[in-house]
Amino acid sequence: MLHLRVHPDNPQQRLIKQAVDAIREGKIIIYPTDAAYAIGCKIGDKTAVERISRIRQLDAKHQYTILCSDLSHLANFAKVDNPTYRLLKAHTPSATTFILPATSEVPRRLMHPKKKTIGLRVPDNTICQMLLQELGEPLLTSTLILPNQADPLDDPYEIEMQLDNLVDVFIDSGFGTLKETSIVDLSGDQAEVIRHGASDVSAFE
Repeated sequence: MLHLRVHPDNPQQRLIKQAVDAIREGKIIIYPTDAAYAIGCKIGDKTAVERISRIRQLDAKHQYTILCSDLSHLANFAKVDNPTYRLLKAHTPSATTFILPATSEVPRRLMHPKKKTIGLRVPDNTICQMLLQELGEPLLTSTLILPNQADPLDDPYEIEMQLDNLVDVFIDSGFGTLKETSIVDLSGDQAEVIRHGASDVSAFE
């Protein structure tokens, strides 16, 4: 595993570029977010997605999240009307994952198998934003929670010890947080808060 120690507030561009080069080569990375550490890969890379699924022991019902730098990629992955778009614009960036109806651009294996929805999120984190801007496209992401564990991994030492041979790149910005994102489902007629997490979602209740 390539261990990159990146400053949380002033990320080193050369290290960000190293991580992005690895993503483009089909590698999987661990990186900090405005919630917990996450594990991610290129959206269209089936092998990389399968590796993440094995590491986290995710079943076919798991709904992945697409991490975007802003809402400019939204129409590629989600069907939203104007009121929903205005709602998203008012509440991003944030540590909130929004569940939205997926478009046909989204690979089937990434959607909820019955609902045909996808999670979408715009992070409020400097390292995330630099990663996404250097990559030039969204990233497939999932919270770094290992099988049989209740909380995400937050200690860089533990992350390296447990995942050294399983992932390719670790962007280490120090201790993380145990908080997962809040989840709001906007795929139905009314907004529904699925999980209270790192962000305030009282506006949707």
